[in-house]
Amino acid sequence: VQLQASGGGLVQAGDSLRLVCTASGRAFSVYRKGWFRQAPGKEREFVAAIRSTGGSTYYADSVKGRFTISRDNARNTVDLRMNSLEPEDTAVYYCAAGVDSDNNANRRDDYYYWGQGTLVTVSS
Repeated sequence: VQLQASGGGLVQAGDSLRLVCTASGRAFSVYRKGWFRQAPGKEREFVAAIRSTGGSTYYADSVKGRFTISRDNARNTVDLRMNSLEPEDTAVYYCAAGVDSDNNANRRDDYYYWGQGTLVTVSS
């Protein structure tokens, strides 16, 4: 599975942005999809995930209520809609695919495939 993330850019605090991850290759639909982010000087952290079966979603506390993850298995895409962006959301955002489970949705090691990242910069 090859993943390509897009949609990043420079926005102001309070703005919205939509990231899209497009997959090619083997059976993307069977995997749980996730978004992670890495700010300068910090470790990569979990943002959101969505199950392949059932569509259950998971969010980091820092983005809950502001970000929404969705998937389109027919189009092999997973979106991350980000509202009310804050300067603290500035990071490189990565999409990922891995174990389709309700457990450990926030664990990086449970994701097998990673995209190259797209930069989101939120100015104050």
